[in-house]
Amino acid sequence: MHLRSFLSRWRCWAWLMLCAVLAVAAARQLTQPLWGDSVIAMSIGGTYEYMRDHSTAPLAIWGHVGRRVWGGASRTAARLRFVDPQYGFETPPARFFTFTFKGHLVGDIRMSPQIEPLLIDDALKVVLDLQAQWCAKGWRPVGTPWSPTIEDTPEWRAYLRPGEMSGTSYWRAGDQYEVMLFIGRFADSRHPDQERYLITLELSKPWRFEGMEHVDEVPHPFPPPQPKQGAIPCQPPLS
Repeated sequence: MHLRSFLSRWRCWAWLMLCAVLAVAAARQLTQPLWGDSVIAMSIGGTYEYMRDHSTAPLAIWGHVGRRVWGGASRTAARLRFVDPQYGFETPPARFFTFTFKGHLVGDIRMSPQIEPLLIDDALKVVLDLQAQWCAKGWRPVGTPWSPTIEDTPEWRAYLRPGEMSGTSYWRAGDQYEVMLFIGRFADSRHPDQERYLITLELSKPWRFEGMEHVDEVPHPFPPPQPKQGAIPCQPPLS
C-alpha cells in the first residue's frame, strides 16, 4: 500500500517536472526575439567546433564525401557574424544558409541575408549596408566596371525592375577572402502583385578573378549602371 502511494506521488512529481520543463522551453521560444537574434559565428578556414561553440543558432550538419567535404545549415533564422579582426562583418537575420567544410574547416558559405524576398527599398538597404561594412573594413570592389558596386539610383532600379537583369558586385579582403553579392527580381507566390527581390551572398577564399588581371577592360554585353563620373566606389578607411 505504501509502495503504491509512493509510486503515485513519484509519477505526479515527474509529470509536474515535465510540464515545468516544457513551459520553460515554450516561454523561451516565444520570447526569443526579445533576447536578440540568433547568431552564426564563423570564419573561412575556421573550425566547425569554433562555429558550434560561438553560435547561438542551432546548426544542422549532413553527410560528407570521403570524410573530407560535408555541409551544414542553420535550423532557424539567424544573423551571420563573419569573425575576423580586420575584415569582420554581420548580416541581417536570414533563413537560408549553406556551409561547406573540408575536414573540420569551413570552406565557404552561401546565404540569402533576409527572412523573405524584399521590396526594392528594403532590398537595396540591405545591399548598401553590406557594401558599406566591407568598404569601412578595408574590402575593395573588384571586377569593375564589368560589375560595379550596386547603388540606390533611378538607373539601378530601372535596370533591376524588369526582372531580366540582376546586379552583382564582387569584393575582396586583401588576398584572404572574396564575396559575391547578387540582387535580382524574385517571383514570390505569397505576393504575386508586388515586386520582390532576392539577395544572395557567397563568401569564400579568392578564386573568381585569378589569372584575369584585365577583367575590367572586357566590355559587358548588358552593362549595368555605372558610377557617376568622378565617384569613388569605396574610399580607403581613415587611419
